[in-house]
Amino acid sequence: MKIEIWSDVVCPFCYIGKRHFEKALEQFAGKDDVQIEWKSFLLNPAMKTDPEKNITEYLAEIKGISLQQASEMNAHVSKMAEGAGLQYDFSKVVMANSYNAHRLIQFAKQHSLADAVEERLFRAYFIEGKNIDNEGVLISIANETGLDGEAVAHVLSEKKLSAEVNADIGEAQQLGIRGVPFFVVDRKFGISGAQPVEVFIETLEKAARGD
Repeated sequence: MKIEIWSDVVCPFCYIGKRHFEKALEQFAGKDDVQIEWKSFLLNPAMKTDPEKNITEYLAEIKGISLQQASEMNAHVSKMAEGAGLQYDFSKVVMANSYNAHRLIQFAKQHSLADAVEERLFRAYFIEGKNIDNEGVLISIANETGLDGEAVAHVLSEKKLSAEVNADIGEAQQLGIRGVPFFVVDRKFGISGAQPVEVFIETLEKAARGD
């Protein structure tokens, strides 16, 4: 069974969805036969990395709402994250374009380490308040997850693997994927958003039965 996951590492629901999916997979009898492929997606391709801007200001700006409303939205998402065992710290989040992070994930895919890198980028962004558009941060994450930091530095400086990122984004458009996370199971079933664990289990079992 192949599961493709379109995701953006600056998407709070993608990290929550990852946890829900992992919990479902633990309970799935056929988990040892599941192949997972992470796919790139940019929620906001035009996002400019700005360490001076906080996420509440950004949210208020793009959604046309008050700072108070944006703060309440973040509090609600933090509560959802807690339910998945994640401790978000929105006060630390560094607003960053995720394109270079996706190029790192594409490199990790070539070395069967995409899941570890995806996880590490989520944690860096939502919990540790690191700038995931910073080359030094990305190289450090590469080293931590078992990748060759020097090779990653070369990928980043030479703008390599952009075609792979763009191909994933183009594929999402062809499939009609407009938001993430989006899980595609055997190209037959789709799960949109950070659905409850039960929804993932039900879909996995359905796919295994060939319904």
